[in-house]
Amino acid sequence: MKKLDRVTRGILCTTLGGVCWGISGTCGQYLFSTYHVSSQWFTAVRMLVSGLCFLLLALKSSRPALSGIWRDRRDVLQLVVYGIFGLMLCQYAYMTSISYSNAATTTVLQNLSLVIIMVLSCLQLRRWPGRRQVLALALAAAGTYLVATGGDPRHMVLSRQGLIWGLLTAASVAAYTLIPSRILPKWGKEVISGYGMLIGGAVLCLASRPWRLYVPIPIQGWLAVAAVIVVGTILSFSLFMQGIADIGPVRSAMLATTEPVSATLFSFLCLGTRFSVTDLIGFACIIAMILVLAKTNEEKTPAA
Repeated sequence: MKKLDRVTRGILCTTLGGVCWGISGTCGQYLFSTYHVSSQWFTAVRMLVSGLCFLLLALKSSRPALSGIWRDRRDVLQLVVYGIFGLMLCQYAYMTSISYSNAATTTVLQNLSLVIIMVLSCLQLRRWPGRRQVLALALAAAGTYLVATGGDPRHMVLSRQGLIWGLLTAASVAAYTLIPSRILPKWGKEVISGYGMLIGGAVLCLASRPWRLYVPIPIQGWLAVAAVIVVGTILSFSLFMQGIADIGPVRSAMLATTEPVSATLFSFLCLGTRFSVTDLIGFACIIAMILVLAKTNEEKTPAA
């Protein structure tokens, strides 16, 4: 494939992947606000079904890895940690935060994971952050402050639970990104994601017995569940990984800003969620933070 065609494919895949994640969050908000679905039940269903689908995909692309990974104890331990503290915590915190706030706010707050990764990187390398990184920290702090308080420090606009779960989503996304860095290229994304989601979903089932929290939902509700699994998990992940392979993580991080933008638009257009000017300024600060960090990484990446 020509380089230009590959770049075009990467841009399209990454952009569409972000839009798919925005659709996923909006569907989750619809289920919570309309049918009062439990986040434990919803997360367990999403993880178990998505895990099985990823493993079915692995039968075609990574069949030897399906059994090979279980022969390495170190890799199995890392897979279990990833499934519980990466995938399960990320998915559960994300959906719980949406249930207490909305898809747009949660999606914006989860991007604070980039700041967490940056701080951990600075600590690991034992160096102070650069000027762009300090600017990113300031934008992240300003954006979070505006979203949480509406610009008035005397009271919270965003509920305490929504803020806590939103920040926990950011922390778990950082863990989700960092934990599998060694085993992901070794065994493949379908195998690691499939087994990780099954492990995380099984642990969530044992811990909370989500079947006891099931509430009957009509066909429209099940269509929303299917959209989250197919569009918001399998399709979005596959598109984004293809985008990273085609154009690299730096451009992908910049283009992934379609996720908070699309979540905001879909929440407004489909669910009638209203946002104040202060909310939108806070969202803009955090999106600007993503672009600043992506530009910083781009400057540090040597030319090919």
